[in-house]
Amino acid sequence: MEDIRSLAQTSTAWPFEEARKILNRLGGKTPPKGYVLFETGYGPSGLPHIGTFGEVVRTTMVRQAFSLLFDIPTILYAFSDDMDGMRKVPDNIPNPEMVREHLGKPLTRVPDPFGTHESFGHHNNARLKAFLDVFGFDYEFVSSTDCYTTGRFDTMLLSVLSHYDAIMNVILPTLRDERRATYSPFLPVSAETGQVLQVPIVERNEKAGTVVYKRDDGKHIETPVTGGHCKLQWKVDWGMRWAAFDVDYEMSGKDLIDSVRLSSQVCKILGRKPPEGFNYELFLDADGTKISKSKGNGLTIEEWLQYAPEESLAYYMYQSPRKAKRLYFDVIPRAVDEYLSFLEKFPEQPLDQQLNNPAWHVHNSKPPKEELPLSFGILLNLASVTNTEDKTVLWGFISRYAPNAKPETMPIVDRLVGYAIAYYRDFVKPHKHYRVPTPEERKALEDLAQSLKGLPKDQDAIQTEVFEVGKRHNYTNLRDWFKALYQILLGQDEGPRMGSFIALYGLDESVALIEEALKKGEKDCVGVSFKDFTNP
Repeated sequence: MEDIRSLAQTSTAWPFEEARKILNRLGGKTPPKGYVLFETGYGPSGLPHIGTFGEVVRTTMVRQAFSLLFDIPTILYAFSDDMDGMRKVPDNIPNPEMVREHLGKPLTRVPDPFGTHESFGHHNNARLKAFLDVFGFDYEFVSSTDCYTTGRFDTMLLSVLSHYDAIMNVILPTLRDERRATYSPFLPVSAETGQVLQVPIVERNEKAGTVVYKRDDGKHIETPVTGGHCKLQWKVDWGMRWAAFDVDYEMSGKDLIDSVRLSSQVCKILGRKPPEGFNYELFLDADGTKISKSKGNGLTIEEWLQYAPEESLAYYMYQSPRKAKRLYFDVIPRAVDEYLSFLEKFPEQPLDQQLNNPAWHVHNSKPPKEELPLSFGILLNLASVTNTEDKTVLWGFISRYAPNAKPETMPIVDRLVGYAIAYYRDFVKPHKHYRVPTPEERKALEDLAQSLKGLPKDQDAIQTEVFEVGKRHNYTNLRDWFKALYQILLGQDEGPRMGSFIALYGLDESVALIEEALKKGEKDCVGVSFKDFTNP
């Protein structure tokens, strides 16, 4: 154990770097509360998306790394800011009119347009928890509404009231002039309408624990700041929450850097040390736009899992968290194969390299040992060429290529076959387009077909011969040769390592595929362009 801890102290994997920051924060000692508290935040104004999950899985990776470094209990809060007033109707929900008439109310007081839970906030919270449970996360769900209404925040809310001027001095300089005139850290919840009000506070009574606000009709209303009668503005709320829970670590998106700075100042005013953390880059949709819960652009959590194993999603979140990445369907194949590659390397690596391997962090130090005779990209192309949605057809090719491979003995391959068929059906089949070879390409293809007839069933020998045919036909850039093969034989711009694919599909079958391509004219068929998830 000491050896692995020593190596973890110098590991360059980002979760270990973050874990060492927490260790330095604690000075190597257990905090007075007896555990280290990690927190992630979720705003349930819209359905959870993969970006929401990304924050939880990344935080969990830091938590795992910390637990290896130090023997202190850790807890992860998945906090939902469900007492926020609903500002707008999301674009991706049913029955929008049902929600529209309740704008301004806390999310846990807005009816559920899906008709499954007591409120829209409860519905979205349930969606988040269900997904986190599928992944087996160890977390405690915490509701903002519960904390406000049960008194869990009362002590800190009274502290905000007593430090009102100091907090205002932090926030007001960041606001526009018109906003400064009406700003207050406290947002009263109207007893008449149930709405969270953005109204001026005209009087404070620290002894009574109340504020007085001016209603639109000019009437002054006194209300307690405790017991769920008021909610805090979110930057103050964030800092108050850190102080109330004594949070040790929370990460957030790059767009919240200024908010982290202000909330940290609030936390200090309330007598607590702000948590450690870092700012990750945002996920973008297919058009390069930031993904949004309310718009529903980008991938949903469920959609990724239709086409790839859950571990590949965790891997995608691990990779380069400070780099903006597109989060759309076409990133899935490459993510799957990269994950599988790291998984396959893990058992043979020395311990220091294992700690830097994403598979260590995806599987909490215990990656399964899997035999993987084929890549996901190869399976996708096999499904495409055979034009099948039948798993048994693909398994016929797989078993011939790797005689020991069976669904019962290689369940991970069987899962990948199912995912490949689903991806082919939904993203390859509707768009594939084959083109006719040029006269020069016809000669090269005829040469390739003849060359394959005398080769052994060895993927390296086949790959070498494919290269040699390209060279013989004056392809100065062999990528152009491979691109021609993909377009003519597979109906797509990019594709697999041809040696591996031909060995799997079969030499005779590949020759027949080439001869058929030479016979037919231009034909529209099925598929999307796979984004370089394997190299030629």
